[in-house]
Amino acid sequence: MIREAHVNGIKLVYREEGDPAAPPLLLIHGRTANHNDWNGVTQHFAARYHVIALDLRGHGSSDYPGTYALPDMARDVVALLDELGFGRATLVGHSLGGAVAYLMAMTWPDRVERLVLEDPAPPYAMKDRPPIVEDGESPGFDWRMVHDTERQFLAPDPAWAAGLASITAPTLVVSGASHLDVDRVAAAIPGAKLVTIAVGHLIHVSAREAFLRAVDEYLAG
Repeated sequence: MIREAHVNGIKLVYREEGDPAAPPLLLIHGRTANHNDWNGVTQHFAARYHVIALDLRGHGSSDYPGTYALPDMARDVVALLDELGFGRATLVGHSLGGAVAYLMAMTWPDRVERLVLEDPAPPYAMKDRPPIVEDGESPGFDWRMVHDTERQFLAPDPAWAAGLASITAPTLVVSGASHLDVDRVAAAIPGAKLVTIAVGHLIHVSAREAFLRAVDEYLAG
């Protein structure tokens, strides 16, 4: 069911599936995507979890406030947990959503039950990035968000990399053996498990069964 919440000064749209009495699990999509990016994955986890798949600010049907600091996106997720009455939740984040998830885990450790990072955007300066070219269409996301997050990818706050060492939530990092420095992220988080599924950046799309199997095994362990 599609719902909306007004939190942290903006509207967030999210999809809700599963038993409301089950443990909460939040799916956080990558840049330029929305909750539909998790189609199939949502239904899989809804068999055991109360699943929330949100549209981050600047994406999908959520508000486009024009400001897109990654810590603000993490604060949005915390505010959504508050609105839904969740004390703690398991977070599964892909790419940009992975960065939002680890920022939340290091800043609000008591709110994160477990952490799954799928090819997360690393908190290290990305290099050799192609320039962003707007196509002039209405793509279902805010181009300002793309430019704003790109600046943060190129010059992240040094505190983000340092903060990985403070994460206490049990963490699974799933690498697609893509261009991102994911192994370094896993090595920086205490006790993190690294699984590599060498299909590129969109692991949950390109190798869904392998991705779900890895996450299921981790969450059940």
